[in-house]
Amino acid sequence: MIVEGIISVAGKPGLYKVVGQTKNGVIVEGLADNKRLAMNSSSKMSALQDIAIYTYTEEIPLVDVLDMIRLKEAGKPSIGHKSSSNVLLSYFREILKDFDEDRVYPSDIKKVISWYNTLQKAGLAIETVEEKDEAVEKTKPKAKAKAKSKTKEAEEKPKAKAKAKAKSKTKEAEDKPKAKAKIKPKAKKE
Repeated sequence: MIVEGIISVAGKPGLYKVVGQTKNGVIVEGLADNKRLAMNSSSKMSALQDIAIYTYTEEIPLVDVLDMIRLKEAGKPSIGHKSSSNVLLSYFREILKDFDEDRVYPSDIKKVISWYNTLQKAGLAIETVEEKDEAVEKTKPKAKAKAKSKTKEAEEKPKAKAKAKAKSKTKEAEDKPKAKAKIKPKAKKE
């Protein structure tokens, strides 16, 4: 899912993409209607990548939940967000089995489903390159471990060189004789 730069604004329906900054806030463009608006910095804005859904064990990022919906629906629109709360709860249980029903309200589920459908209509509910790379890495765990060890070695070598260089500079400074400051005697006043 591509949700970088996508925000939700309290009191305004839909999702917005941040396109620029102003002196007092940001310029956003609606994903549904492509209208540009200037949002004041005092507006309550939430980036989708910063939102998480409560479960009984941990908080799952909204991006992962939206991706689960995308996988279940095969990239097509999900159920309507105006469905009854019982239908929404059962649908969300299929997506995320252990979500905390005490802290995740039906209104939150409506928002998530509405946001997914908006992202899907805007063409942002797609598999990203990172997700493809993760799928490839899962099939080749040994190659991933080798690559990590090589990158660690590569990072350690420059650090070791920098430390050796710093030590040699301090030794050179210690070896050089220190020049004594010449003090001129003050002329006595008569």
